[in-house]
Amino acid sequence: MEDSFKLLEDRVRRAAERLKELQAETRSLRGELAAATARGEEAERRLAAAAEQEGGHAEDTKRADGLAREVRALRREREEVRQRIARLVELLDGLE
Repeated sequence: MEDSFKLLEDRVRRAAERLKELQAETRSLRGELAAATARGEEAERRLAAAAEQEGGHAEDTKRADGLAREVRALRREREEVRQRIARLVELLDGLE
């Protein structure tokens, strides 16, 4: 009987430690998501500003294309971070 309680106690302790780790990782990922979102919004603003400039010079077009690629990359990164957070939240929900 004592061994059963010891095993249960160990499992609860490990689950609590894992929960703390997951919570820290979730906070970190949310910070990354916020940073990626901010970078994406800034890239979109720069893209819009480049598109509004007159002339349509080749340099402006090249710059706009680069910004569009950056926006797409940041959106992919943001989606990856969102998916990781969703998985962590599911894990946390499973512990409750």
